[in-house]
Amino acid sequence: MRFPGASVDRDEAAYVLTGAPLDATTTFQPGTRFGPDRVRKFASTYDDYDRRTDSFFSDLRVHDAGDVPAWDALDEYLDHLTAELRSAVINDAVPLLLGGEHTVTWAGVRATDPDVLVTVDAHLDLRDAYDGNPLNHACVVRRCLDGYDADDGSGGDYPTVDEVVVLGARTGSPEEWERADAPDVTVVAPEDVTDWTGEFDGFDGRDAYLSIDIDGADPGFAPGTGTMEPFGLSPREMRDAVRAVAPHCVGVDAVEVNDRDDGQAAALAGKLLREAVYSHADAAAPADAN
Repeated sequence: MRFPGASVDRDEAAYVLTGAPLDATTTFQPGTRFGPDRVRKFASTYDDYDRRTDSFFSDLRVHDAGDVPAWDALDEYLDHLTAELRSAVINDAVPLLLGGEHTVTWAGVRATDPDVLVTVDAHLDLRDAYDGNPLNHACVVRRCLDGYDADDGSGGDYPTVDEVVVLGARTGSPEEWERADAPDVTVVAPEDVTDWTGEFDGFDGRDAYLSIDIDGADPGFAPGTGTMEPFGLSPREMRDAVRAVAPHCVGVDAVEVNDRDDGQAAALAGKLLREAVYSHADAAAPADAN
C-alpha cells in the first residue's frame, strides 16, 4: 500500500515518505506497528485537489518509499532509520515519516539536523528514562534536546536541537516540568495554541522539524492512540498549527496512530500530513506560480 497521491519515482521526489512501524516501548495500548499502513488506508478517500493552495497533491512530487521494518534493538533500528531518512535529505527532498511510536522522531531529527523541534503532543516526552529505558517513546523530546549517552558508551555524537516548542501538552512528571522550565523549551497549553498560531511568524530563519503526535488531539477526535489524554486539541486547531509551521520545516512526521479505533486517528494523521505538504510546497513555490 502506498500513500495516495505519492506518484513520482524516488529520483524525482521533492518529498519522500517513509513508514516506521516501531511498536517497541508503547506504555498502554500497543498497535503503532499498524500505524503507517492504517494512515495510508484512511487517506485514500481524500480528494487530490486542495482549494486553499490551488494545487493537486499528486503534482507535489511525493514518493512513498514504503516501510523500514522494525526490530527490537532500538539503537540499531534508529541508526538504520536515520540513514534511510538521511538519503532523502542528501537528494534535496524533505523526509515525511509515518510512525510508529514517537521514538522514531529522534531518527527524523538526526537525519535533518534542524534548529528547532515543534511537536504537537499531549505529553512533554521530556523524561530522561522511562522504566529504565532512555529510548522509550516518553523520552523522545529529551533525546532531541540533550542527546543520548548509552551505558556502554555507544550513544554516539548525534545532532540535537537548540529549542523545542510543545503544542498542546497537558501532562508530565515533576521532573519533566522542571526540564520544561529551561529557556530552550516552550510549552503551549491546549487553550493557548490558537493564540500561539495566530502570532507565529517563523523562527528568525532557523529550520524546524515538525512532529505530529496524534494524541495531541482530544481523544474524542482521535481515540486510536496508545496513551489518550483528555482536554486536548481539536482537529482544526492542529490543522492551523501545522499550516503555520510546515513552511519552515526540513522534515515532518505523524506518529502514535494505532488500530484501536474505527480510523479516526489515522484519518486525522493523514489529513494533517497532507496539510503540511500543501503548505510547505505552496510556500516554496515561485511567486509567479501562485
